[in-house]
Amino acid sequence: MERNVIFELIDPRLLIVVAACWVLGYIIKQTPRVPDWSILYIVMIIAVWLTIGLLGWSVEALIQGVLTGGFSVFGHQALKQTKKGIKQVKDDKS
Repeated sequence: MERNVIFELIDPRLLIVVAACWVLGYIIKQTPRVPDWSILYIVMIIAVWLTIGLLGWSVEALIQGVLTGGFSVFGHQALKQTKKGIKQVKDDKS
């Protein structure tokens, strides 16, 4: 699934939630006592909570929260893996 398809699914008003979750995920990652496996769940809960706060309680808000949280984690991982791949290609050429 392309990222543009996901962007079409997420309400444009919630792009701030995606950005906030990305930053919060980064901050949580820097916290030494928080295990890496739990970051996804923490970000998802925060995304759902923020989305419900902005849109009000509904099934759509719950789904939008999961999409925004998932997209922020996906975006971070895509960027991280791309950087890792570029570095590996450069190292292989050396």
